[in-house]
Amino acid sequence: MNTKKLVVMSMFVALAVAGSALVSFPAGIARAYPIQHAINVIAAVLFGPIPAVTIAFVTGVVRVLTGTGSLLAFPGGMIGALLAGLLYKMSGRIGFAAVGEIIGTGIIASLIAVPYAKLLMGTETAALFFMPPFLVSSISGAILGVVLVYRLEKTKVRSLLY
Repeated sequence: MNTKKLVVMSMFVALAVAGSALVSFPAGIARAYPIQHAINVIAAVLFGPIPAVTIAFVTGVVRVLTGTGSLLAFPGGMIGALLAGLLYKMSGRIGFAAVGEIIGTGIIASLIAVPYAKLLMGTETAALFFMPPFLVSSISGAILGVVLVYRLEKTKVRSLLY
């Protein structure tokens, strides 16, 4: 892995952490933090699934350690990033990265969050408790991510990274 790539990945972590502290809105029983999902889509397109998951994981660690996020940042961010990266890698289409983020975070991670929250956080919730806020957050973030990727494509940012 080259130095430029690591620096840009670190910048994405910083943007996701700062963005989660600055940009949020109410989404039913929870708050939506769309910046992480936008970063997941951008990272999936620019770097692929493993670096996207790495960015989501490090972002989760920093958010938990600084008190700006909960343990739910891990399944939500990482599963969405993985599926976004895999679908983009298989299709080569930015829209598929967004769909991967929405399915990965909004559906799969929200279902995994129920036993995860019970085991690690001591909370008991119904099976679909996390799905509405996870979907709102991931859909809004995925849309933002797609818009930003198209803007980055126009600036030819990929040629600067490699």
